[in-house]
Amino acid sequence: MEVAVDTLRIELKTPPSDKRPIFITGEFCKWLPDLEDYRMREVEPGYYTFQFPKELELDYPVEYKYTRGGWDQVELDNYGQPQGNRLADPTDGPVIDYITRWQKQGNTKESLAPIVEVLSDTFEIPQLNKQRRIHVLLPHNYYENPDRQYPVLYMTDAQNLFGDGSPYGNWEIDKGLTKLAAEDKADVIIVAIDHAGEDRVQEFSPYDNPRLGKGMGLKFLRFVIDTLKPQIDKQYRTKADRLNTGMGGSSVGGLLSIYAALMFPNIFGRLMIFSPSLWISQRIYFDAIHFFEPFETRIYIYAGGKEGENMIPNVTKLQETLQSQGFGYNRVKIHTSIDPTGQHTEKRWSQEFPMALKWLYFERD
Repeated sequence: MEVAVDTLRIELKTPPSDKRPIFITGEFCKWLPDLEDYRMREVEPGYYTFQFPKELELDYPVEYKYTRGGWDQVELDNYGQPQGNRLADPTDGPVIDYITRWQKQGNTKESLAPIVEVLSDTFEIPQLNKQRRIHVLLPHNYYENPDRQYPVLYMTDAQNLFGDGSPYGNWEIDKGLTKLAAEDKADVIIVAIDHAGEDRVQEFSPYDNPRLGKGMGLKFLRFVIDTLKPQIDKQYRTKADRLNTGMGGSSVGGLLSIYAALMFPNIFGRLMIFSPSLWISQRIYFDAIHFFEPFETRIYIYAGGKEGENMIPNVTKLQETLQSQGFGYNRVKIHTSIDPTGQHTEKRWSQEFPMALKWLYFERD
């Protein structure tokens, strides 16, 4: 049966992180997956529409499917498998569809990859009178579980964490999260904050240093706690309590994470500390001596033997200082990972990231 289409309108909602165009295909276009005449119109991020031409005659019911421009980029179902053909009745009015996963380059395993969203390219940091780009990496099934809440890990140096990375390398946490998702151990929201370029060290360091200048790390942490975290907790389905809130970073970002644990134990209960720049100030040990944590806390520390002669001794001294605090310490769990041949590189931190995330959020030893 053929029906003249008057009002058939297709609406599609899908996570906005994927920027590829979307096409609708079916017998009406001989199932070609990328015809420009059947490209959907993006109304706003994550919301697309397509209005069939009035003069077009369609077989009833209309059989169709969505692609991102090829049959190796087709829509997937909620389980990461190819979606069956959809059916629509032209007399039913607007059709609203939802897609949470898309195939990429013929690899259905990519359906387990985290959903990467940009919270803002110009997020205000009033504590420093600056603006910064903020990314949010959501679990791959975030939009499939509308009633579920997730723990959060705030991480520094977003430029070095995922995607194309930086000239210095890439942690590839997106790939690490994809592998962890296959083990059902990736259900954490990662909030990745860009660094400040030339001002990175001063912005992250909580201590002044004669050679590096004034440290602004306390102001940066106040930004995370007072400005960024409330927005994340409002916009996303988070577990906002301290046991489900973490801070992580490497080098001076690792030092900042230690400081977060010491000064704001009421906020952060999970710390991922890689190759911390403990040399910036001896005050870190003084602050650690006065560290009293009556609540449960998990701290993962990594250090490599090829990061300078003082890296492992400094990390060992920090751990011993924390462990000497007596009352309340039995609630603090520290896992120290030492690699005698480990270097101060994003590649090495990439290898450590999945192990650290699992221990911090999914293991209970």
